[in-house]
Amino acid sequence: MTSKRNFFTEDQHLQQVLKQHMEPQMYAWAEKELTEFGESCANEIEERAVHTDREGQPRLIKYNKMGEDVSEVWVNEGYKKTVEETYNRGIVGYVHKEIPPLGRQGNYLYSYAQGYLLSQTEPGFYCPVTLTMATAYLLDHYADEHVKNKFLPHVISTGEVELFEGATFLTERQGGSDVGANETQAVPHASKHTYLLTGEKYFASNAGQCGVAMVLARMPGAPKGTKGLSLFAVPWKNEDGSGKLNGIEIRRLKDKLGVRAVPSAEVLFNDAEGYLVGEPSKGIHYMMEALNLSRVCNAIASLGIMQRAYTEARNYAKSRVTFGDRLINFPMIRESLVDMAVKLEVELSASFELVALFDRVMRNDGAKVSEEEVALNRLLIALLKKETAEQAVHFSHEAIEMHGGNGFIEDFVTPRLLRDAQVLTVWEGTANILGMEVLRLMGRFKVERVFIESMRERVALLQIHSSMKEPVEDALVKLQELCQFTSSCAPEIQTVYSKKIASLMVKIFESVVALDGANSGDPREKAKAVLYLQMTWKDSDTWYDSENKKLQYFDLIVNREKSSVGVE
Repeated sequence: MTSKRNFFTEDQHLQQVLKQHMEPQMYAWAEKELTEFGESCANEIEERAVHTDREGQPRLIKYNKMGEDVSEVWVNEGYKKTVEETYNRGIVGYVHKEIPPLGRQGNYLYSYAQGYLLSQTEPGFYCPVTLTMATAYLLDHYADEHVKNKFLPHVISTGEVELFEGATFLTERQGGSDVGANETQAVPHASKHTYLLTGEKYFASNAGQCGVAMVLARMPGAPKGTKGLSLFAVPWKNEDGSGKLNGIEIRRLKDKLGVRAVPSAEVLFNDAEGYLVGEPSKGIHYMMEALNLSRVCNAIASLGIMQRAYTEARNYAKSRVTFGDRLINFPMIRESLVDMAVKLEVELSASFELVALFDRVMRNDGAKVSEEEVALNRLLIALLKKETAEQAVHFSHEAIEMHGGNGFIEDFVTPRLLRDAQVLTVWEGTANILGMEVLRLMGRFKVERVFIESMRERVALLQIHSSMKEPVEDALVKLQELCQFTSSCAPEIQTVYSKKIASLMVKIFESVVALDGANSGDPREKAKAVLYLQMTWKDSDTWYDSENKKLQYFDLIVNREKSSVGVE
């Protein structure tokens, strides 16, 4: 009998990264939990994900037998089991409450480690988890005590009370990314001290499954644009116990290319009762904080797809015999696998370095967080969301190509990976929107100066050969010149260079992370840094490596075997 796969125990690099960022007591507990969850993700949850994607997709039951509009979203029983198991393990709850065995509150590091494992099998289901995380954050930080007590215990439930999944409804048909064009209205309902919402949300994910949705709407007399938007907590069903919808109607579910597990809908509010959250003039500010949380989730989902694509490609290459030899013994295949392994591990390290910073900034439990850290956090979120999403598509493509014709067949996971990856370049902001975010941060915080100074300080402290530092030092000079030039351009022209700045920044940041690994003295980490620098700053159609370092380091990188070749 073959042993079950386990996404956590098979991933030595993830374990290494978590040990680096977690306190020993927290890691000891998390290791046990993630081992159990990693096995479930690779087996039972994977089986349910295949069924959901192919035969058990969410369906809209528009009317009941009496012809009444019930706008109910049906999901299969396997999906419900995944919901129960995932939330009961604290993927949302333990960010906001105590972990019983530890007697202390959890953190985003544990939550995002869970999300990374889950996304290797079901990134579609990680979308509702993301929305529930955002809902919990907004309620915990900005709702008054009455609203918080009404909803938060349910949103962060780990089985002790009924679970309310969350949702964040921003997008309207006329606006899309231009949230300031939103038209949904919220009128005071004086007798209940609540508001009645009327309008439409055009791309509302987790519709029909959420217990409460966080909704942006405009109060009477509010100014136009984003400054006139307020935030409301809107329960999905009436609170009278009747089970009827709270003035909500689902027009239809979206027929999406991928992430078919999550029901995304066109939702109509017809005097839906909602509760104001926070100050009326700060709705967009609150939602943008939640959006940053969701962007980190998006990056984690992308990394999960990258990991699964790499694992499937490597395992297939090991087993597939063609032209008289195993696929993995062909040099071109080896080079591709090394490229994937190095990029994946460096990007995972970079992303969890961001998560550690993000955790400090978002929680800020009495600790001083500087304005520079806040700005750097927002910058790295934009950079890594963009980069990981694009890489998830690339890795899925590479895995399909490694499989040949089989990679295009739905019996394999590779088509689903590609379909699911594609939406991650769009959700939570396209590359253009993220480029605009970089420009805003440059204008508001001079974030390019913060970034350049931080990277230069880190490079200067590294105890490694100067030849390894040179590409990064040169790139920092080029980045400074590009930022200065861009700042001198007219505002509309600056946007042309925003993505170039973002691309250069993420290459620099990931290079510094790779060099940090090399600084540890570990031969494999040094080999990764050498290859990452080569891939990032030298690889082109006109440059070639006469020493074939990728082939030399193959066993060290891909098979984690000790190499007889010295790392220089």
